[in-house]
Amino acid sequence: MNTKIQNIFSGKRQKPIIIAGPCSAETEQQVLSTARGIAEIGSVDIFRAGIWKPRTRPGSFEGIGIEALPWLTEVKKQTYLLTAVEAATTEHIEICLKHPESVDIIWIGARTTANPFSVQALADALQGVDIPVFIKNPLNPDMSLWIGAVERFQKAGIVNIGIIHRGFYPFVKSAFRNIPKWDLPLDMKCRFPNIPLICDPSHIAGKTEYLAEISQIAMNLNFDGLMIETHINPTQALSDAEQQVTPIELKELIEKIVIRQTSSENPDIRSLLEKYREQIDLIDFQLLELLAKRMNIAEAIGKYKTENKITVFQLRRWLNIITTRVEFGKKINLNEKFVKKLLQLVHREAIHLQNKNQNGENSL
Repeated sequence: MNTKIQNIFSGKRQKPIIIAGPCSAETEQQVLSTARGIAEIGSVDIFRAGIWKPRTRPGSFEGIGIEALPWLTEVKKQTYLLTAVEAATTEHIEICLKHPESVDIIWIGARTTANPFSVQALADALQGVDIPVFIKNPLNPDMSLWIGAVERFQKAGIVNIGIIHRGFYPFVKSAFRNIPKWDLPLDMKCRFPNIPLICDPSHIAGKTEYLAEISQIAMNLNFDGLMIETHINPTQALSDAEQQVTPIELKELIEKIVIRQTSSENPDIRSLLEKYREQIDLIDFQLLELLAKRMNIAEAIGKYKTENKITVFQLRRWLNIITTRVEFGKKINLNEKFVKKLLQLVHREAIHLQNKNQNGENSL
């Protein structure tokens, strides 16, 4: 296998891994001009280009298809960049495998990841094939779908797998095209610690003005790399024009990103961090002990309610808890949303315990 690919998937390449290229391959000139501009930056590893574009509605640009493969071959010859394309069907897979001179890496899009039948079909088509696969998160924040997609390709024998966080469909109005929900990709990293985790700030942002901010957050969270949509002339792009940058803008963005280390060799810093972590450990155990006491009290209250035929949920009491605790939280500089979420989680568990007391072990 290509040494560059081995380094990327074995963790030997110095972070961040940078993947860049146009949302869509539109013309040979556009692809080659963009690739040459990206290659001049010197820190990009992979050139990405959509040659098949799954669109929400028919009639919009759906990609050049197989005609673009010679363009990618020329990209590799002229720039020595690796190339990656999205595959959504078994036919796409077959075409990519027949043209290794054009395609080094395949990525699975969000719409495809959301469908286990499609994922299984693609995994079956790649059974026993030595080609790297990047897997984007599904449109909705369903961790089981994302985990399942990784597992299906692993069972098919795909060794070199990466995961791409491109955000999740916003059910409420948001400044971003897709909401980040950073906790979910970090959960994926905990489940698959040896798999590279890439952030796609272009699809999270939807607009170039947010790319730097999102990219920096990803690096602060110890992501392994970035996938940034780059076009030689974004204003003329046939798809996702607002979220693509020029190669020059990409270079400026990369240069501004601060790359932080996961640890420090300075013994004084390490000693101080260890002291802080010991304090956090003690506080965490105290928190758990207090939560256990609270649940014991909630359970005792539940028994009293059962004996006296009192409803489990008490609206007035719950509203009082929310109001008083949020106000207290503000006084000690705790975020209001955080306090509410924490209280809701604790209250939900207390309600569950009391329901179980009234309805038996089978209570939902």
